[in-house]
This record gives sequence, C-alpha cells and structure tokens, in this order.
Amino acid sequence: MTAIPYFALIASALALLLAYYFAKTVMKADEGTDLMKEIGQAIREGAMAFLRREYQWVSVFVVAMFVLLLVVPIDGRPSASFAYLMGAFLSSVAGFIGMRIATAANTRTANAAREGAAKALPLAFKGGAVMGFTVAGLALLGISFNYLLWVTWLGVDSAFQVVAAFGLGASSIALFARIGGGIFTKAADVGGDLVGKVEAGIPEDDPRNPATIADAVGDNVGDVAGMGADLFESYAGSIVAPIVLVSLLMSGVFIKGDELQVFGDYESLLMYPILIGALGMIASIVGALLTRGKEGQSLSKQLHTGQYVAMGLTVVFAIAGTQWLFGGASKADGSDIVQTPIYLAFTIIIGLLGGWAIGFISEYFTSEHYKPVKGIAAQSETGAATVVIEGIAKGKLSTLPSVVVVVTMIGLSYWFGGAAFGQTGDVIGLYGVSLSAIGMLAVTGVIVAVDAYGPIADNAGGIAEMAQLPSEVREVTDSLDALGNTTAAVAKGFAVGSAAVTALALFKSFSLTAGSDVNLDINDTAVTIGLFLGAMTPFIFAAMTMSAVGRAAQAMIVEVRRQFAEIPGLREGRPGVKPDSRRCVDISTQAALREMLLPGGLAIVLPLAIGFIDVNALGGFLAGAVVTGFLMAIYMANSGGAWDNAKKYIEAGAHGGKGTDAHSAAVVGDTIGDPFKDTSGPAMNILIKVMTIVSLVFVPAFI
Repeated sequence: MTAIPYFALIASALALLLAYYFAKTVMKADEGTDLMKEIGQAIREGAMAFLRREYQWVSVFVVAMFVLLLVVPIDGRPSASFAYLMGAFLSSVAGFIGMRIATAANTRTANAAREGAAKALPLAFKGGAVMGFTVAGLALLGISFNYLLWVTWLGVDSAFQVVAAFGLGASSIALFARIGGGIFTKAADVGGDLVGKVEAGIPEDDPRNPATIADAVGDNVGDVAGMGADLFESYAGSIVAPIVLVSLLMSGVFIKGDELQVFGDYESLLMYPILIGALGMIASIVGALLTRGKEGQSLSKQLHTGQYVAMGLTVVFAIAGTQWLFGGASKADGSDIVQTPIYLAFTIIIGLLGGWAIGFISEYFTSEHYKPVKGIAAQSETGAATVVIEGIAKGKLSTLPSVVVVVTMIGLSYWFGGAAFGQTGDVIGLYGVSLSAIGMLAVTGVIVAVDAYGPIADNAGGIAEMAQLPSEVREVTDSLDALGNTTAAVAKGFAVGSAAVTALALFKSFSLTAGSDVNLDINDTAVTIGLFLGAMTPFIFAAMTMSAVGRAAQAMIVEVRRQFAEIPGLREGRPGVKPDSRRCVDISTQAALREMLLPGGLAIVLPLAIGFIDVNALGGFLAGAVVTGFLMAIYMANSGGAWDNAKKYIEAGAHGGKGTDAHSAAVVGDTIGDPFKDTSGPAMNILIKVMTIVSLVFVPAFI
C-alpha cells in the first residue's frame, strides 16, 4: 500500500508536465498587433503587482498561524506546522503560475479570434488548463509528499493532524485570495459599468473608460487566482477529510463498539482517497488532451468533451482501483476489511454524478438557453426593480434542487459506505460520504481548466474592444465569454457542493477528536447558542464582503467621473487622449487589500474564540454555519450568474438589444449580481471549511 503515495506523486508530475506543455503552447501563439500587446502588458503588470502585494499581506497571517501551531498544545507538533506552511506555499505557487499564463493567454485568444472560434477556444482552454493542472497537481503532490515525509519516512504518529494542517494552509490562502480578488474585480467592474455604460452610454470595455484595464485585471485576480486557490483548497480538503476520519476511527479500534474490530492493516483505507485522487488525475489528463476546436461543432460541446471523457474514465478507474486495492486487504484475523469493495467505488461514482447534477442545476439557472434567465430578461421590459426581484427569486429557488441533490448524495453514499463493511451504523457511513466529495472533485484539473477559460475569454473580448478590432472578432469573443459565464457557474456548483460534503466529514472528525468532551445535543443551551451564532455568520460574512465591494466601487466611480470631467476629449474619444488606468488599478488594489482583512480574519478568530470558551457551543456553531453557508453560496452564485447572462441575452438582440431601457435595467441587475457571484457567494464554501478545519486542528487545545 505504501506504493500508492508514490503513484500519486507520478500522477502529480504528469499533471504538472501537461501544464508546462500547455503553457509553452500558449506562449508560442501570436499576441497580435502592437496595441494588443500594449493592452495585454498593462493587464499583466496590474495583475501580477496585485498578486505580489496580496501575498505579502497574507504572508504575515501565515507566519502568525505557523507560530501558533508550534506553541499551542496540539498533536503532531512540529510536523503539523511545517505541513501547514507547505499547504499555504503550494497554493500560492499555483495561483502565481496560473495567473501568469492566463494573462498571457487573453491577448493571444483575442488574436486567435480573428480566425474564428475554432481557433480561439482551444487556446483559451489551454490557458485555463495550466491553472487547472497546476492546482490539482500541486495539491495531490503536497498531500502525498507530506504523508510520505512525516508518516512513512519519519514515523510521526499523527497522520490526521499532518494532512489536516496541510489543508488548513491551503484554506488560509484560498480565503484571502477569494475575498481580496473578489473585492478587486467587482469594484472595478461595478464602477466601470455604472459610469461607462449607464451614465456615459459607452460600450462595455470601451478604451475611453478608465476602469476598463482595472476590470480586466480583476477578472484575473478574482476569477483565475482566487478561483484557483478556492479549488486547490476544495480538492485538498476532499482528500484530507476521509484520511482524517480513517486515522481517528481505525487507529487500534474500529467503530460500533465491539461489533467490528480492526487490529491489523487498515492502511488500504487510509490510502484509498489518495489512490482515487491519482486515478482522477490520469483521467483528467486524457480528457484535457481530447479538448480541441472543431468547425461546425457547438462551443459548449467542444468545451465539455474533455470533462465528460474524464468523468467516464474516472468511473472505470475507480471500480478497477477499488477492486485491486481491497482484494488483498484483511484484518488481523484474516477476514476482509471491506466486505463489498464495489460499494466504495459506488460512493465515488455517486459523488461524481452529484457534482455533475449540481453543475447542471447551476447551468439551468444561469444559462440564457433556459427559462430562468429568459424570464429575468423579460422582466427588464418593466424596469430594474422587477429584474432584481426576479433574479433574487430564481437564485433562492435554485437552492431547492441543489439541496435535494446533496442530501440524496449524502444519503446514498452513507448507506453504501456502511454496506461496504457490512454495517449500518452511524460513523462508518461517513467514510463513504467523505469519499463522495472526492468523487465530486476527482476531475478537478478539467473543472478548473473549463472555469479559468471563462475569464480568459472575457479578457479577450475586452482586448478586442480596446484594440478596436473588427466587430466580427468581438462577436466571436462574446460567444466564448457567454459560454464562460455558464462554465464558471458550473464550477462554483462543484466547489460549493463538495464543500458541504467535506465540511460534514470534517465536522464528524472534530466531534470524534473531542470525544466525550463535546456534547452536540440540541437541548444543550450552549449548543443552541452556538447554532444561532453559526447560522448568523455567513450572513455577516456576506454583508461585510458586499459592503467592501460597495465602498471600493464608490471610490472607483468617483475616479472615473473625475477623469471624464477633467481630461479634455476623453469622453468624446479624441485621438491620442488616454485615461489614467493605473490610478484605477491602484484604487482597486488598495481597497481589496484593506477590505479583505476583517472578513478573512473572522473565519479564523470566531471558531478559536468560541472553542476556548465552550467546545459544545463550537459544535453548534459549525453545524449552523455549514447549513446556511451552503444555501447562501448556491443562492448568491446562481442569482449573480443569471443576472449577468440575462444582460448578455439582451445585448445579443433580445428585448430591443443594447441601448434600450430594457438593457439599462438588465445592467443594474448585473451590477448587483457582480458581488453576489464573484465575491460573497464563492467565498462561502471556503468560509465553512476554514472554520471547520480550524476547529479540528485546534480541538486538543480547546479541551
């Protein structure tokens, strides 16, 4: 079984090699005209400058947490501290690499669009795939290497603390990257849209708008680096959760009292999540290589081909790998550890299908091809108020099918998890539930590639507009961008669905670690108090992040108005007159870095403060936060995506098209939806996992 982490290292290396190959392919493509190169350079410099400053700020927090893990009495010191540091470092590296290639791919995609969508789509996908396979490759590499280093080679007897600390490190970067990037991008987007499109009546991405470059920079720092850190953390967390459960449950005595004893080799159960991660990685590589541009084939079909191939191969690999791994695994008395191995493979498949189903639900509620978005667009005929009302309603309605999918997935994987061991008890079924989260994210490389494609396509459209390329080029980039909005919503669905399931497994690990010191009875007053505090937290978190966007956007609006008023000939588009784009980038940068600290710190400080006061209250707090955080994430992401595509549906010619009152109403809805879908909503899934994993790591100190 010790060969499995080495196999995972090989799979990780292959993923990183594929990312390198795609990066070289992107960099070889032609950047286009001198003006396109100039615009691309400005976007790249702004994005990389923000990322460097963000990492400098976050590094202070990371160092503080590293020291805290060294001095607080938890298991696994000092290995847990160094595992935490590696999780934070690798997540940062993935974001840096992905950002660098994405900002190079956007200009090249715009230039390729001059030859048609079949040429531009695979280039944008390859740019996104660099982020996808860097994220997945480094996450799997980090978990495998940490396990080998501390547990296999150095013999540290706290495997669950080591991998949990690695996940905490990844979560720390993801939390601040999502919040900071989300605030940056939406401040620029909201400010630019309200002054440019609504007040000045100029097109989106018009070079006269001072916020246009800042908006393009924001697409990268929020939707590429932020999203990449988000799914790095989600992917790592999905593998960490079952390893933690196994470490706690099977170190000596199994579960269900004395009904099932394991005093022998349970390493196969510990290694199974890593094996599935490696097999999913191989499947993702094959799927990515099969994504190509074809004339006459729908863009959606081309982009999703790789994802569907990867999912199909993962099903086959999971069944074969499960049978291979558990075929010879046995307890000390010679009986099988897993009586029906195929049932464990079923939990992986259930997770994979559940992720696809949540993704489809997100697509249904956010794509212009379906009734919800068309209904929102129709409401634009009567003004912005009805657009907003309908968007809120559709977002809240989307929680119904999403919750049905998640609870069905939890119920089925729980049953199959227990049945695999011949049990129907409480705890062992949660091993199956935690495995289903791995199934949801087994093809993370392709999921992130498809998601990161979106901001690259969006930037390509902006560059085409600013470089004044022919209208048919903008039509190509608009078609790529519209598809990207839908794929982004699908990826958010994957991330938040896996967050709910992973947080459930981590929550159970928390209660197991606390043992008899924690009582989660709802009749306990401390638990009830914690439950209310936890249910409130996602609302406060959303309010803080949305207010941060509002304040930053206000500063941006003032600056854009000032430049239109004070720079002669800017609004009229006089030749040679250019806006001060650097000033707008600086406004968004300072606002994002300043505003991310309080909500980001909230996710760390609250569970620590409550845990040191009353561990029972902390249990209730986590339960409340997981439920409301999941619902808020689904609602906000789908409302925002629906408003965005309703606007694009009108811009394509519906309800009078651009320049009409209906279009202005849709722009207002889209502006409100921006912080919904790109700031507050996506950060919810990180929030609930960060608070849970902080509680898990520090629970020995609490008790």
